[in-house]
Amino acid sequence: MPERFHNPVSKAIPGADTEATAHEYRSFHDLAAGGDAALRKQRYMDMVNRYYDLVTDFYEFGWGRSFHFAPRVRGESFKDSLIRHELFLSQSIGLRPGMRVLDVGCGVGGPMRVIAKASGAHVVGLNNNAYQLGKCEDYNRAAGLDRQTSVLLGDFMDIPAADESFDAVFQIEATAHAPDKAGVFAEIWRVLKPGGCFGGYEWCMTPAYDSSDPEHRWLKQGIEEGNSLPDVVPFEQVLGALRAVGFEVIESRDVAEEADPQTPWYRAFEGRDISLKSLPRTSIGRFITSRVIRALEPLGVVPKGTVEVTEVLNLAADSLTAASRSGIFTPMFYFKARKP
Repeated sequence: MPERFHNPVSKAIPGADTEATAHEYRSFHDLAAGGDAALRKQRYMDMVNRYYDLVTDFYEFGWGRSFHFAPRVRGESFKDSLIRHELFLSQSIGLRPGMRVLDVGCGVGGPMRVIAKASGAHVVGLNNNAYQLGKCEDYNRAAGLDRQTSVLLGDFMDIPAADESFDAVFQIEATAHAPDKAGVFAEIWRVLKPGGCFGGYEWCMTPAYDSSDPEHRWLKQGIEEGNSLPDVVPFEQVLGALRAVGFEVIESRDVAEEADPQTPWYRAFEGRDISLKSLPRTSIGRFITSRVIRALEPLGVVPKGTVEVTEVLNLAADSLTAASRSGIFTPMFYFKARKP
């Protein structure tokens, strides 16, 4: 189904609840209100659900239906880079017809539809957000892939599936929301058949990150608040957690480094590729959207609290861009691991 203009105002929650939901979400990151990494890990389900109820429609407005980033090569479109990134992961873990595959944190299903169609595998999308899963099912049906895909409402820290029930598992920037990497990887290990592969792209602080540098800490905090993350971890913590639960790590690297220097993954935020379709995700487009919403909110055209949602998303975009330019962050630390 073609992707048309998408109204960014959330349909997941009643308009009257938008402001309270936004305030509650931001409290998880407000040190003065007791918000810290410990609280975010303890109540990650509440935090993540509030975040995606607020921002899913904004994501579709600015990004489309694949809620992730990708390295771009020169001359490649934004959309094509996302598809290539998805297909690389599918091919890496060997997806093929007849396999039953778990997509951990499937969002509204953009990647699962690309991967299901290309690989012939049956893809099950796991998500803890009911609003996103409802949209995912509708989009799968419209794409004619409802028999090759299915959805599963649940927590990836306690996956509602039997032991060894999947031939392969993938995640695209989803387990960054996990309060405990070993915990989520142990659940993936449990539902994966022996010999099966688990591949993913993880958000990480790179070896260049210096926790004693105030600017580095500020950017890390901005990434976490803007994207509903409990704690962005370094590469070695991801790899250590995979090995701790029994996975054999076959390969890993930061694939952001594979982008052409002229087309870094964060170029989409910078306004260097302006078109009618790309405008909403650029700095100029985000400025215009924020100004329009600021004008409409007092008139009651959009729910009170929508301005606060745009502030969170702009914080995310600005922090991600600055941290990546400085080399201290990547949203695409790739790994491929196998269950012996």
